[in-house]
Amino acid sequence: MTRSTAPETVPTEELRAVLDGRWAHVRQDTRAQLAEQDLRPDPDFTSEQYRAHIGESMKLLTASGRPLTGFDPAVGGDGDVGGVVTAFAMLAYGDLSLLVKAGVQWGLFGGAVQVLGTERHHERYLRQIIDGELLGCFAMTESGHGSDVQHLHTTATYDRDAGEFVIDTPYPAARKEYIGNAARDGRMAVVFAQLITDDTRPGVHAFLVPLRDAEGRPLPGVTIGDDGRKAGLNGVDNGRLSFARVRVPRENLLNRFADVAADGTYSSPIANETARFFTMLGTLVRGRISVAGGAGGAAQKALALAVRFGERRRQFSHPSTGEEIAVLDYLAHQRKLLPALATTYALHFTQDDLVARMHAVQAPGAGPVGAREQRTLEQSAAGIKAVATWHATQTIQTCREACGGAGYLEENLLPALKADTDVFTTFEGDNTVLLQLLAKELLSDYGRTIKKGNPLEIAPLLGRQLAGVLAERTGAASLTRRLPLRWLDLSDRRRRRELLETRRDDTLATAIRHLAPAMRKGNDEFAVFNDAQDLLLVAARAHVDVLVETSFREAVEKVREPAVRELLGRVYDLHVLTTIERERAWYLETGRLTAAESRSLRPLVNDLCAELRPHARTLVDGFGVPENRLACPMLDDAAWEPVPSGTPPAPTEQVETG
Repeated sequence: MTRSTAPETVPTEELRAVLDGRWAHVRQDTRAQLAEQDLRPDPDFTSEQYRAHIGESMKLLTASGRPLTGFDPAVGGDGDVGGVVTAFAMLAYGDLSLLVKAGVQWGLFGGAVQVLGTERHHERYLRQIIDGELLGCFAMTESGHGSDVQHLHTTATYDRDAGEFVIDTPYPAARKEYIGNAARDGRMAVVFAQLITDDTRPGVHAFLVPLRDAEGRPLPGVTIGDDGRKAGLNGVDNGRLSFARVRVPRENLLNRFADVAADGTYSSPIANETARFFTMLGTLVRGRISVAGGAGGAAQKALALAVRFGERRRQFSHPSTGEEIAVLDYLAHQRKLLPALATTYALHFTQDDLVARMHAVQAPGAGPVGAREQRTLEQSAAGIKAVATWHATQTIQTCREACGGAGYLEENLLPALKADTDVFTTFEGDNTVLLQLLAKELLSDYGRTIKKGNPLEIAPLLGRQLAGVLAERTGAASLTRRLPLRWLDLSDRRRRRELLETRRDDTLATAIRHLAPAMRKGNDEFAVFNDAQDLLLVAARAHVDVLVETSFREAVEKVREPAVRELLGRVYDLHVLTTIERERAWYLETGRLTAAESRSLRPLVNDLCAELRPHARTLVDGFGVPENRLACPMLDDAAWEPVPSGTPPAPTEQVETG
């Protein structure tokens, strides 16, 4: 894939304009705010000092007015949901404890009151939440039912005589766990509990439950524990909440989707309990999208650090010139960082698309949202959150290794990034569970499609192989004979796109064939599903790979400046080829790649790394991470400048020995 010409040099500002996209003004404002304030914590802070430091930083965020902009104009906001999520992700350039604390307060707590509550809750609480006067928690996860929210065990029993709900934690493993803002600052929580009224148990609902009095003491019946030191994010006061017959007024039920009358009568516009549950959770999709964005910001910062270091750090001499070689000039180093950089670009554009879709659904005045549109947004959010956070974890570790011993020092920022983002793979939905959720939705889509019974309609949706399966079942196999893919050079972009799409279609078809016995009477449905679980996860990942490729490709096609489009096109090529290389065992097993094509992947990727090496600094600078958020000793210019002849050596630290 060697080309006759390399991409032209691209001004960083032009590249950044493309990356900033629709919410460029938000990104510019947020960069300016981050550049003005260096809120880096003292590494020797105790937990209490660190939490207090983050508390003070929250006040600065409030003063900036940025949290207000995402709320409804009725409370003084702009309704700019997409803008707030974009700004939130950029907080990852700084202290991730602040990002998480802000996400809990305004995204989870405030967001739940906004989207699950009604006018009575908005009028009473929203402005206090926005202004930081009422600090709150989002109490969903339980020790014993972390991912199985629909079957959590906290109860809210309606007392008709008192007109109150009684909140109970029936046994220790039903306590709310890992709850941000709980251990120190939270005064109220949105508590998810099983509603009980008379003999009716209509499922999980959300309730506003006060936690502390004005002096910060737990209220009667509320037990608050501290989760203590964690692997990271120690500026966030995660804690445990238990309730012993805690009473709250009937009006504290967040009643947008269901209500309980004074006499205990339950009502909801959504009759089906499961549909109602997923509708309520679907409105909270913003949290997963925000976490994916924060992971992306952290990966961008790590790459900016590692690429800059790789350009400066020199090791071993060139045999022709005798000059030491920058480590980023070594292919092995390029292979570490540049494919990760390409995928970070791909996920950046995918995140922008996801935020825009969410904004179209959730912004004030968006109008009614179809079930299909809401469902596909939830699917995308689940899959992209999983892939983006796994990518961040792997990329930050790679960057740490690429910086050698310097990357292991706390002063050089990478250890905090590594520790603080580690939990991103499990909060706001465990990644494996999220991919299972996505796979389940893909199966449901398939089920809804086959009810139509027309293989000609199904073929474009699920691919030739899946259509063939259906055709055999309907006696129309002659309509959908499987054809081999055209023989094209692997450097062809269309062929590469077909390879990703074919894997998406075939892996889903394979999972469906393995699940077919579950539909037969007498078979153990759980055993059949459990045996196919690995296939479902593969199918979900393949689906996300196509989503990411599509977003990146469409973003490149929209770029008007030829030099920028050419450079981004090479980055796109590297991302897609790296994805195919990652899965080449599957392509070989299924005959979708020949052995010769598989062998050609390595030199193709190597050539692209060599072409993009001169643009590596431009590509990481394009993210626009403020310079004060990258300042660290390993990137100090003075450390890399030659010392003038005759200059006395710098004093060294003396270490006493016994």
